[in-house]
Amino acid sequence: MREWSGWRAAAERALYGTEGFFRRAEGPAGHFRTSVHASPLYARAVAELLGRVDEALGWPEELALVDMGAGRGELLTSVLALAPGMPHGRAARLRLCAVERAPRPAGLDGRIEWHDTPPDGVTGLLFANEWLDNVPVDIAETDAAGSPRLVEVRAADGTERLGPPVHGADADWLARWWPLDGAEPGSRAEIGRPRDAAWARAVGSLRAGLAVAVDYAHERAARPPFGTLTGFREGREVRPVPDGSCDLTAHAALDACAAAAGGERPPRLLSQREALHALGVDGGRPPLALASRDPAAYVRALSAAGEAAELTDPAGLGAFGWLLQPVGPACAGPGGPL
Repeated sequence: MREWSGWRAAAERALYGTEGFFRRAEGPAGHFRTSVHASPLYARAVAELLGRVDEALGWPEELALVDMGAGRGELLTSVLALAPGMPHGRAARLRLCAVERAPRPAGLDGRIEWHDTPPDGVTGLLFANEWLDNVPVDIAETDAAGSPRLVEVRAADGTERLGPPVHGADADWLARWWPLDGAEPGSRAEIGRPRDAAWARAVGSLRAGLAVAVDYAHERAARPPFGTLTGFREGREVRPVPDGSCDLTAHAALDACAAAAGGERPPRLLSQREALHALGVDGGRPPLALASRDPAAYVRALSAAGEAAELTDPAGLGAFGWLLQPVGPACAGPGGPL
């Protein structure tokens, strides 16, 4: 192994190599908490969105839910538990597909398929919750002359140094989506070209339906001047070191991903707070009258309201970006699922 490499190669080994972070038995849930782990309300919202996609598509013979970056299958397991109550015979038409580079976890329900790439030609909902932020990317930093250069990193301890100038397709991407030329020395950018390609492939696997990417995100007009690369270990943010001991994550340029996927139908970008409110997740407190009429129901409703508030908190999970990319006319426009 080379002592020094770009961040993309280093993160690829650290996250997905033989002993990589995402191949460990405990799974990512042992180190960080996503919306899926925060509350069952999130899975219900996804199930609600799936139902709206089903209706928009005219109740197809097979309805797929493809979970990109499925972890240990937590989201699909929760949606599967809701299947018996789904209308229009949806449970019998449902195809659940987990997409994850780690091996299939022991004990996962046999009705959930396990893939390392999204299955081609499916109809339904492709949902990518905190997937794109773990697609490794290279990092550029401006030198003393204000010119972008690749950042090289030493895997053993995370020490960095400036490498060669950014050129070719990466330089073109920076110029369009995250301009650095002339920026003050030390300014950084995460070169999102691999994420654009990954998202375009994922969207392209749908025959018809809706693709949704959910992540901490930023847009061209407000890129963070020093980037967002960080690490997580055992629930705490740590210095990013590509040695396999921690998660390595950087926010996604969802506007660039949307453009790369293209398509005839325009994508939409909105916040998780907006999306979940539209799907019926409300953090409002239950009426006090319920406490005297049915104390147990009041406690349950109060708990659900607290979970909903966490999922939609504009200073927390509610600040996630949702990229909605329709495939085909049925899920596009004002009459679409969301």
